[in-house]
Amino acid sequence: MKSSSVYSVCSDAAGVAGNILAFVLFVSPMPTFKRIIRNKSTEQFSGLPYIYSLLNCLICLWYGMPLISPGIILVATVNSVGAVFQLTYIIIFITFAEKASKVKMLGLLVAVFGAFGIIVFTSMMIRDPHARQMFVGCLSSASLVSMFASPLFIINLVIRTKSVEYMPFFLSLATFLMSVSFFAYGLFKHDAFLYVPNGIGAVLGMAQLALYSYYSRFRRATSRQPLLSSSA
Repeated sequence: MKSSSVYSVCSDAAGVAGNILAFVLFVSPMPTFKRIIRNKSTEQFSGLPYIYSLLNCLICLWYGMPLISPGIILVATVNSVGAVFQLTYIIIFITFAEKASKVKMLGLLVAVFGAFGIIVFTSMMIRDPHARQMFVGCLSSASLVSMFASPLFIINLVIRTKSVEYMPFFLSLATFLMSVSFFAYGLFKHDAFLYVPNGIGAVLGMAQLALYSYYSRFRRATSRQPLLSSSA
């Protein structure tokens, strides 16, 4: 009984740590949006990352719901918070975007909710609970892996330019630690749809930190700091 209690505490601790670290990632774009609001313009910023992040959060939120995967409610909590943040960012972006970009973003936002609605409807048509979890779990894993793979462009840029100017250290560290936390949470819960994608995320996060450690030696003293790592 005691060992079971310790196991449960460790599992919950890993999940809570993942929630806290994910919150750090969710608030990281705030300086960007403070700038957008201050300048009343989206300038050259793209709203696509927030569209993708919203869809990812919605799919993972649905996977974490007790109706789909009992016992992993901390996955639902973190992604519900993430969905609220991403939707807020998208609304701000649409508010200050030029007309063409505004229409495009509105269309994509409708598409995201439409796609999510189809996923929910289709999964509810699957009567077998295990098959339903497999269906949503595969979509959730694919979504997570695609999100974790997105920094590959930055990794390529760092190698090509030998500069870490556009790789904020603390953001990379938070991503790595969050992936490790949910990897552990997935192992404790014996859920491959959690530990496999987050394990991949942890490996990619480790690669980013290793690159930062190596190429930071080449950074010029006068190099400007990336927007996401600035404070406002």
